[in-house]
Amino acid sequence: MRFCRFNDNRLGVVRGTQVHDVTAALDSLPALRWPAPQGDHFFNHFEALRPRMQALADAMPGMPVSSVRLLSPVGNPGKIVAAPVNYQLHLDESRADKAINFGTQVKTIADYGVFLKASSSMIGASQAVVADWAERRIDHEIELALVIGKKAFRITEGQALSHVAGYMIGLDMTIRGTEDRSFRKSLDTFTVFGPHMVTADEISDPNQLDFELQVNQQTRQKANTAQLIWNVQKLIAYASQAYTLYPGDILMTGTPEGVAPVLPGDTMHARIDQIGEMTVAVRGTHNEV
Repeated sequence: MRFCRFNDNRLGVVRGTQVHDVTAALDSLPALRWPAPQGDHFFNHFEALRPRMQALADAMPGMPVSSVRLLSPVGNPGKIVAAPVNYQLHLDESRADKAINFGTQVKTIADYGVFLKASSSMIGASQAVVADWAERRIDHEIELALVIGKKAFRITEGQALSHVAGYMIGLDMTIRGTEDRSFRKSLDTFTVFGPHMVTADEISDPNQLDFELQVNQQTRQKANTAQLIWNVQKLIAYASQAYTLYPGDILMTGTPEGVAPVLPGDTMHARIDQIGEMTVAVRGTHNEV
């Protein structure tokens, strides 16, 4: 199944180029009371909602995906966990390029571990990245993103994939500088997810996916997740040693070589095999979003 969140928080099942509005399935969600339970409310109940979503998609007419405003498929992640320098060639370019490393020694993911991004930085494919720090270099980073579907704490690599609800394209935007990663990568609009989520049963091996990012129709990044230093299973298991992973939490797996600046007016086109593709604009002010 492929589903999206669109327009004014509608829920849609995507089939080919059509989206079918299945928002009525959300009527089955139990009422929330404060304090809300850990985890995204939708993903806490996703497996129970899924048959109703399928039935509604069969009954509801479709509309072109191109006609709707795509939001992040995940509405309320408890946390966004990200992996630094998780491709060898990106590690090499980060060590060689002073505009990336600012004179610091770039270490490996084994040294850094994972880091957290603010959920307030999250947008969807139809929203725009805002690059309004004119004095700073702002780079694109395409990544495979995965959504947790089942609570996980200190699980093994062998158990990891059974805790995944699905996969998305992720863009991890970053300002280059000396501040901590969590600051430089958590500005509003700096985490893009979309265009929809593909459920885990449709991806036989997340460690064998080709992907590419173009800026203004010129290829900047192109790789395969087989080149990950820590693969998907290892990342999930590692993160779960420190954090309880709840349904709706998102893990970003890292970016390959080819990171480079974007400027207002640029257009980024990202694709990952078996997931899809999305086009994301870069704007100069929040008023343009």
